[in-house]
Amino acid sequence: METESIATKKSLFRSDAMQRLMAFAALIVLFVLFSIASPNFFKFDNIVGILLATAVNGVLALGVTFVIITSGIDLSVGTVMTFSAVMTGKFITDWGLPIPVGIVGGILAGGLCGLISGTFIARMKIPPFIATLGMLYVSKGLSLVISQLMPIYFNDTPIFRQLAMGSILGAIIPGLEIPNAVLVLFAAAIIANLILTKTVLGRYTFAIGSNEEATRLSGVNVAAWKMAIYALCGLFSGLGGVLMAARLNSAQPALGSGYELDAIAAVVIGGTSLSGGEGTILGTIIGAFIMSVLVNGLRILSVPQEWQIVVTGGIVILAVYTDILRRQK
Repeated sequence: METESIATKKSLFRSDAMQRLMAFAALIVLFVLFSIASPNFFKFDNIVGILLATAVNGVLALGVTFVIITSGIDLSVGTVMTFSAVMTGKFITDWGLPIPVGIVGGILAGGLCGLISGTFIARMKIPPFIATLGMLYVSKGLSLVISQLMPIYFNDTPIFRQLAMGSILGAIIPGLEIPNAVLVLFAAAIIANLILTKTVLGRYTFAIGSNEEATRLSGVNVAAWKMAIYALCGLFSGLGGVLMAARLNSAQPALGSGYELDAIAAVVIGGTSLSGGEGTILGTIIGAFIMSVLVNGLRILSVPQEWQIVVTGGIVILAVYTDILRRQK
């Protein structure tokens, strides 16, 4: 009986639900601690700031979740985001295309970058780390070349900024001024969750991460599905680029470096295993909020930025070590 009880506890510890619960508990603890430490933390404006800060990083993390579940990595999501923002600026501002067409074009530009990375990885057998590192530099360079080293402003299309900074909820419920970018994040999360849990792409994502060779031997075209997964990650990066451009009302070609690390950190903190085969969209969203709350809280407490980076790194190491312990048990 005692042995059965121990086995049950181990099973619970290994479960995805337990991982999500632990991450959510960590988020609540951070909220409580920072609220006690500073009366300014739990103010409505600051909470809105946290939600807005999570929007772009959260969207990037959604795409990275699929890649990491396959036991891969994508280091290019930050600069692909920038490239997509620049292309959106070119389509809307320089070419005069309608805003919806420009937005779709920007998102598809990100998807194309992801597809190219996936082709390098799946067809040419280049390790994901190297392939996406190369795409990081390529997309960064193209952003600078296409923009001619200058920001692209959306001053002639003020409605574009409303995509991120407007508030549909505020118009419906006066006083509830939640930026539209937050709603886009949650809508993207719902779509990502449906793809991961209800589609063939989602099933093969887990299968490839669990045992790629067995999946291949079962007759699955692993290379094609890998390309699709990296392309999907690129589409989410493209969406992140559109949101960033709308939030800043400009496409900043020098922006993007470092965002990939925040996205990967959010995914790992949310319980997705770097070894592949495990992960959830809900966990990723919780991880993204943990990152935003941590940075915001430390900033309110006037902790120097360099120490904020140190603390964030420590949290990521702790999350990975927790995953290692869970797998050993």
